[in-house]
Amino acid sequence: MIIVTKRYASLYFVTGIDKEENELLTLDIIHQFVELLDKNFKNVCELDIIFNFQKAYYILDEVLVAGYMLETNKKQLAKLVDDQGLLMEESKE
Repeated sequence: MIIVTKRYASLYFVTGIDKEENELLTLDIIHQFVELLDKNFKNVCELDIIFNFQKAYYILDEVLVAGYMLETNKKQLAKLVDDQGLLMEESKE
């Protein structure tokens, strides 16, 4: 097992991967996840993730499915997350 870590400001991301997996791809997945978090939380910090962990988990689920990144298009991922946010707001009304 290999541990891959990445730090963004005050956030630390730690992943464990098999020896056969690509470490650079894992760093790219973390970067993609952080970009989506940043877009949705406007300069994300640890408190955003703590108080909105359901949304953070949803974003992670959109980035990874069964440990694999299925969608690499950033615009498509952002659209999926935005659409889900609109559905959540409509359901609250």
